[in-house]
Amino acid sequence: MTETRDTAVRPTAGRDTWNVLTRELKPVVRDPFTLIFSLVQPLVFLGLFAPLLVGSSGAPVGETLQWFVPGVLVMIVLFGTGATGSNLQYEMMTGSHERTLVAPLARSSLLVGRALKEIAPIVVQACIIVLIAWPFGFTINVPGLVIGLALLAVFGVGLGSLSYTLALKTKDREWLFWGVQQTLIFPLLILSGMLLPLNQGPAWMQAVSTVNPVNWVVQAERALLAGDLGAVEVLWGWVAALVLAALGLWAGIRAMRKSS
Repeated sequence: MTETRDTAVRPTAGRDTWNVLTRELKPVVRDPFTLIFSLVQPLVFLGLFAPLLVGSSGAPVGETLQWFVPGVLVMIVLFGTGATGSNLQYEMMTGSHERTLVAPLARSSLLVGRALKEIAPIVVQACIIVLIAWPFGFTINVPGLVIGLALLAVFGVGLGSLSYTLALKTKDREWLFWGVQQTLIFPLLILSGMLLPLNQGPAWMQAVSTVNPVNWVVQAERALLAGDLGAVEVLWGWVAALVLAALGLWAGIRAMRKSS
């Protein structure tokens, strides 16, 4: 009888991850307006930067959008998942996180389930942006879009995991979390060629961009959404996203297991 009871309460990572994932998705389903409202920033960039690029380059609107929209999709992941650790930090400050730690759940599932939750908002928001750009001349390559969404999902899991790791390390020091997050996110944004091309920038900026994983994801998204599925940029984009996901999950699970 004792063995049966012990087996029943023993944590199972797969089942626990699913339970955490569904728990984290419930607020998103109950309040979809939050998901839509978070699109305001990328839509502002799309509405203001795209006309400037058209005016400066002289290229047709459709061609400009084909270059700019993939960067906006990566921006959604960068800003969205990069800030998700603040939710975990709030749970730690209110005591909610401590209650989940004493539940019969595998510690790793608490991180992995939260990280996987980021995939749903990424896919929904990316599809909305693509559909908004489509009437203005943006060409949708369906296979490239599907692979591009998968790439964004992997990239988002990595960034989300690192954000949760930062929250676990900073704990109740909210100012430190946002200080580190803002210090890192804007250089990653600018040095990725997401908003403006870097080929005319200083040599040092172009050199730094080559080791910026966000840059490779942006380049891969541009190739995929243009239908160039076999481009070398796609390979390097997947390498960057997978390495970031592996590093983020490793660091996050390690931090979660040490949290108390």
